[in-house]
Amino acid sequence: MDKNLKITLGVEEEFFLVDPNTRDLLADPDPGILTVCEKNSGPHKVVTEFLRSQIEANTRVCTSIAEVRTALIETRRIVIEGAAQYGAAVIAASTHPFASWSAQTPTPKERYEEFAVTYQESVRRLLIGGMHIHASFGNQDERIRVMTALRRYLPLFHALSTSSPFSGGNLTGFKSYRLNIFSALPRTGLPGALYSLAEYEQLVEDYQRLNFIEDGSELWWDIRPGNAYPTVEIRICDTCSRVEDAVCIAALYASLIRMLLRQARAGTLPPEPRTEIIAENRWLAQRYGVFAFLGDTHDGGRMDIDDYARGLIEQLAEDARALGCEDELHRVSEIIRDGSSADRQVDHFRIRTLEGATEIEALRDVVDLLIAETQEGIDKV
Repeated sequence: MDKNLKITLGVEEEFFLVDPNTRDLLADPDPGILTVCEKNSGPHKVVTEFLRSQIEANTRVCTSIAEVRTALIETRRIVIEGAAQYGAAVIAASTHPFASWSAQTPTPKERYEEFAVTYQESVRRLLIGGMHIHASFGNQDERIRVMTALRRYLPLFHALSTSSPFSGGNLTGFKSYRLNIFSALPRTGLPGALYSLAEYEQLVEDYQRLNFIEDGSELWWDIRPGNAYPTVEIRICDTCSRVEDAVCIAALYASLIRMLLRQARAGTLPPEPRTEIIAENRWLAQRYGVFAFLGDTHDGGRMDIDDYARGLIEQLAEDARALGCEDELHRVSEIIRDGSSADRQVDHFRIRTLEGATEIEALRDVVDLLIAETQEGIDKV
């Protein structure tokens, strides 16, 4: 690999802890789960989340997509096996099919307590999780320019990852209801176009001068500069039920970064679409997932997401080859053809109700589906 185009990656996945008998969330899970996960984490990290029914796994820094796959399998195994020791199951999805936010218990942590005081009901309703991917590459200004150029692709990332069609026992009509809930907080959604580190730092300084934030970690955009690390962090994705879908999305992210970094250095980055237009595509991805017809910011009109993805895969062929992730990138088309986690959840729910199950029985069966998919492939390493 060209050292000037080196990319390293780290992935954060947020999981829910489930009672395997009721399939509901464990509002008061045994603290031993976190203790044993921390003990077994090795080069990775396992940490608490805002709600006690959640747990987050952070992979070590990876230098290839093959390493990302290994790391994700390892972190999932750590969490699944740690939870099992205390009678809990784990699901990788961005909402639980039927759990109530009002029944959850916040993690006793000063930062979380301050958020609860400031944001009130909007933060109490955050019964959601996501997948964040950090990528380190280039210099500081290049990372900002590439981050801006990545914005137009965020709707595709979101569509591929959608896993939150249910909320509080309701079929929401959205393939990702997570973003509806998260948007109640300030400083979420798409960032505006930024072109240098100085421009970003000035924005953070303006927020700080007005006492809106303490640091950049409180900018909860869909994509942002890393606060603690020299990275660009994509945050729009739902948590993928299947580890191979998460690996695919990491491959797409790395391939796009490599292409855009080359273009940035050659001075050939394309003009930026309006933020409002990207936001419209973002909503379409949120609503329809892999069935979305996105707005074509280049030629106008609407385009089938499958045709769009196929063209992008061809465009990224050189970069995927250089990164050794051609097979993982081609899985994008498989996800679109076969459906995301959200599609499988909705289909399973509808099939079970057609078979005569009550709604709550069908929702519990969706939890079983998610438990099974979360465990897929964790015995490979």
